[in-house]
Parts: sequence; C-alpha cells; structure tokens
Amino acid sequence: MVSPALMRRCGEDGRSLVLLDRNGRFKARLEGPVSGNVLLRRAQHDWSNSAEKSIGIANKIVAGKIQNSRQVLMRAAREATDAGDDEEALREGAAALADSLSRIARCDDIDRLRGFEGESARAYFNCFDHMVLEDRESFRLDGRNRRPPRDPMNALLSFLYSMLTNDCVAAAEGVGLDPQVGFLHVLRPGRPALALDLMEELRAILADRLALTLVNRRQVTSANFEDRPGGAVYLGEEGRKIVVVAYQTRKQEEILHPLLEQKVPLGLVPHVQARLLARVLRGDMEDYVPFVAR
Repeated sequence: MVSPALMRRCGEDGRSLVLLDRNGRFKARLEGPVSGNVLLRRAQHDWSNSAEKSIGIANKIVAGKIQNSRQVLMRAAREATDAGDDEEALREGAAALADSLSRIARCDDIDRLRGFEGESARAYFNCFDHMVLEDRESFRLDGRNRRPPRDPMNALLSFLYSMLTNDCVAAAEGVGLDPQVGFLHVLRPGRPALALDLMEELRAILADRLALTLVNRRQVTSANFEDRPGGAVYLGEEGRKIVVVAYQTRKQEEILHPLLEQKVPLGLVPHVQARLLARVLRGDMEDYVPFVAR
C-alpha cells in the first residue's frame, strides 16, 4: 500500500515512484500529472518519422556506445593481471570496435547502422570474460542472452540494464519527451524506444563496469543466484539488495561531462543527454552530442 503522503508528494514535485519486480523488470510507476511540452513532442515525432533526421541522431548514439565500450576494454587491458591472453584479447576487441567506429561514420542507412551496432556488441561481449578476475567459471558469459537470462553474468547485466532503462524513461519524461518514440530502436507497442536509445551510451560505463566490479570484488558471488526451471537464472533477494545499493552509490559518483566541461553525478547524465536531445529537436543545437566518458 502506497501512503497518501507519498502520493501527494509525487503529484506536487513531479517525481515518480517506480515499482520493479524481483527480477528488476518494470511493473508500475506512480506519478503526478504529465506536463510535457506538446510542441517538443510533436517535433520529436516529426524527427522520428524522417529517415534522414533519425539516422543523424541514431548514428551519434551508436558512436557514443561504441566509444564507451572501447574505453572499458582498453582500461581493462591496461589493468589486466594476465599480461598474456587477457590483454591480447581485450586489445583485439578494442581494435574491432575502432573499426566499427570508422564504418558507422559513413553509414546513412538505419538498418545498416543497426547491423554495425550488433556486430560491435558481439565483438565486445566476445571478450567480456577476459575482464572477469574472480570465479570465471561461474561468471562465464556464453554470449549475451535474456528473457530469460541463462547464466549469472547475464542475469546481473539484465538487472542493471532494467534499472538504467527506468532511469532513462524518467529522464525523457522529465524534459517533456515521449519515452516511447526513439530514433535507433524500432517502435513497438509498450517499448520505451527513446529510453533504450539514451541508455546505449551508458551501458558500458554505468552497468557493465559496475557488474564487473561487483564480481571482481566478490560483493556478488554465484551463491547470490537462483536456477529456475527451463535453464533460467535470476538474481536472488540478497543479491538484488547488494546490486541496488551499489547502483545507487555508483550514480552519485561525479564524472566530467565532455560537453558541459564540468563534473556531474553519473546518475544525472541521462537527464543531461535528454536535455541536449530536446535542444536539437527544438532547433537550438545543430547536432546531438553523445556522452563519451574520458
């Protein structure tokens, strides 16, 4: 039961209360009246309907995602305890992502761009195991899988991605954008396409690095996961508590925003990016600038 006081507060200050199920999936949101800018949303819909305008934004989003993923690999290569196989595999993965960046720079077709994004994601996750330093056997990533996740690392990543998606939904709504209408992800009923667009730039920096930190510091172990019928693996109750606290702590860490040239809490980056996107849609900025961590 949600208290009347909390309901009043949500309505008065525009905040929302997000309810997730035990696996991190969105269930419901309690919020006050929607006061989004109808002209901004109409501009957003017009841009989404334009292949030429959509590819411009989508290209920048994918470029930001690949650059951040490459940075994670390069950082792990520098810190690799095994200066042989691990470092070599990570540097090869980073080189593959650099090649993807050069190809998407010339891409003017949304389907080809999605193909390049998929290839870069496979190259990234193919060397993900080389960043796991503790209990590699339990946390071996046999490719990215979901709905349901079939190994502990995929279960951990899916849980973190769910929380990040909800933060990006809130960021889009907070500036008056429609979280359902994006530019990279295909529009589907009930799918927060714009939120999924916004989260692409932050997956590696916020979710993937946190997952690796939790495993490598043994804050999360194989004992925190539960096997389900049919081969599904989910994060147990104690594990979820650990991950939620770590995620909220990570969001409070300050990071230098390359465009603003000032430090902001990492948890505010989705809101900053949503505002930058809104400025592009309104015609106040020429191009969308993705978030790229330094």
